[in-house]
Amino acid sequence: MARMNIILPAMGEGIIEATINKWLVTEGSVVNQDDPLVEVATDKVDSEVPAPAKGTLVSIIAKEGTITKVGDVIAIIESDVSQTKDTIKKVEKEVERIRETIDKTKQEKIEVEVVSHEMKSRTPSGKFLSPLVRSIASREGISYSDLDKTKGTGMDGRITKDDILVILGSQKNRISEEKVTEVIKEDVLSKPEKKEISSVVNSSGDVVIPMDRIRKLIADHMVMSKRTSPHVTSFIDADVTRLVNWRNANKDKFFATEGQKLTLTPIFIDAVARALYEFPMVNISVDGTNIIKRKNINIGMATALPDGNLIVPVIKNANEKNLTGLAKAVNDLADRARSNKLKPDEITGGTFTITNFGSYNNLAGTPIINQPQAAILGTGVVRKTPAVIETPDGDMIAIRQIMILSLSYDHRVIDGALAGKFLHKIKETLENYSPDIS
Repeated sequence: MARMNIILPAMGEGIIEATINKWLVTEGSVVNQDDPLVEVATDKVDSEVPAPAKGTLVSIIAKEGTITKVGDVIAIIESDVSQTKDTIKKVEKEVERIRETIDKTKQEKIEVEVVSHEMKSRTPSGKFLSPLVRSIASREGISYSDLDKTKGTGMDGRITKDDILVILGSQKNRISEEKVTEVIKEDVLSKPEKKEISSVVNSSGDVVIPMDRIRKLIADHMVMSKRTSPHVTSFIDADVTRLVNWRNANKDKFFATEGQKLTLTPIFIDAVARALYEFPMVNISVDGTNIIKRKNINIGMATALPDGNLIVPVIKNANEKNLTGLAKAVNDLADRARSNKLKPDEITGGTFTITNFGSYNNLAGTPIINQPQAAILGTGVVRKTPAVIETPDGDMIAIRQIMILSLSYDHRVIDGALAGKFLHKIKETLENYSPDIS
């Protein structure tokens, strides 16, 4: 028999630690390869860590409720030597992947520590400040008072880099802290009833439902996005009659040959990927006063879960996939999202998001940008509508399949002209869709 360390695997871009939520097995349990061992939670998603080989779990190192870093040993499994040899390469690859990630950020961490070592790691009220946050705060002259007043959007209320950027943005246009405090005090003293007005009064029979962890994360992320980006939404309608007719005529054949359901979602993703390739300045993020033009086109698709929450699995390099590949990716990610089987790196790294209002027969909506992205597309319901058709013999009214597309974008870096061209490109692609299924 041989013993093997079970490490916390790489959990996706930007994730360096996770909370041990619940062990699904106990010490002494016999497990098979790929059996789920433990549920872990990050600020992105809950997931499971599987057993790397068949054997007996002899020791649990990371207890429930503890925060563990990627690459740390969380348990020890004892298995046959043959089983260990079969999986050793897999473990070595995972360790190497973690090592590469650590090496890549090592210099950055050193620089952060040099700048931040003189700052305290906690605010007066006890809020934890990571070395990166301390580094930015020190460099930009952000006071402990400002940090203490900030509601962190990270796990357990931690202050993140995005929160710091919000503080920097607000400081540019605010008056001094002392003046703000004075004005607030005067307002409260002159209008004490405001406190009562802002409070929610429960009536008899009301039911108070505490938000679960995921809903809290969603709420914080949405509020942070509205604080960060000045949202503007543009609309355009698209005549997708030819597209709908083509899909209806080919969906059965597509399923027979490819084994995949053909919905409109992969077609929308295909159209967006083409538009992002032509207009790369929509495929961007903002980092302080820098614009980051993304190399890869990674499109997230907002997916409703059975418990009422929302998750956004990401199709990586969507522009490199044909319609068949997109359909497979969409169906697979959507199915595993609803059964809570997504891997952490499958919901990170998105550069643009699509959300489908049409699933519930809604005409259109004004979606909130999924930070740190700069734009998000909403697709409305496709419905039969009387429309004016231009022909060589004159205009005529016909029944057409019309849908509304809505694009919300960060007006700090995307102007109306660019947004309009991008949105029109998607419309043009859908109205004249030529699928690549080879």
